[in-house]
Amino acid sequence: MTSEVTVRWLGTNAWELTGGGATVLVDPYVSRTYTGATKPGQFDPDTKITVDETAVDEHIGAADSILVTHGHFDHIADVPYVAEKTGATVLGTETHLNLLRAMDTPEDQLSLVEGGELYQFDGYTVEVFRASHGVSGKHKTLLFPGTLPGEKPKRPKRIKDLVEGGSLAYLVTFGEVSLFFNGTPAFHEREVAGIRPTVLFMQGNNPNYPDYEERMLAATGFPPYVVPTHWDDYEEPLTDPAVDLFGAAALGERVAEVSPDSQYVLLDHLESFTFGA
Repeated sequence: MTSEVTVRWLGTNAWELTGGGATVLVDPYVSRTYTGATKPGQFDPDTKITVDETAVDEHIGAADSILVTHGHFDHIADVPYVAEKTGATVLGTETHLNLLRAMDTPEDQLSLVEGGELYQFDGYTVEVFRASHGVSGKHKTLLFPGTLPGEKPKRPKRIKDLVEGGSLAYLVTFGEVSLFFNGTPAFHEREVAGIRPTVLFMQGNNPNYPDYEERMLAATGFPPYVVPTHWDDYEEPLTDPAVDLFGAAALGERVAEVSPDSQYVLLDHLESFTFGA
């Protein structure tokens, strides 16, 4: 089995992993629809959901699996088009899959997960963990909360229709190289404790979570590599250099303090890095 995995950052929490002839996508969102979310006072939750098919075709090719961490627009909006284009298996919660059904994702490609699953694919494994989305403010509020269990809902038209729907983290293993994707600053510490990934993908600090960096790095065994994710201004062009809006530089400083033996790999938009065992 492969002892090398190449990752490419597609902005936001979107990642392409290739190893041993297989490709896995995490939250493949490249449309970068303008909603005002990253500009103070400009956020419009009634922004219409749009998919930039030209951008998807330019930046995303083949895929065997698509891993959805949660249902917000900047994670899931492009998945129906990517899934139909690639024929990839899509993993997500009941809510995620119901949203995808409502957006005409092929039914036979959808795989329901809840956390705790360990699946063998051709050349790699995927282990699923429950997670929690980050909250904000005094009252710990969650953007677009809620679930959509049961029957397929009406087709979502605006970004506020894409509810969080539960959050997931994933450990993807190609041979001796494992990569843990935790796309939010909240995690289920007791479930994660004991995993030993080669590479940890993590967000920067959120003031609602005490000692987040220390706890995450300790729970994952102070991994050899740490990669920041979801740190850019995700409404600026993907073809421009990433703007550090969510603390990638600050996270690098904390990793150096807490886990000095970990190599901090900061990638720019569309850059790649190859990890070995």
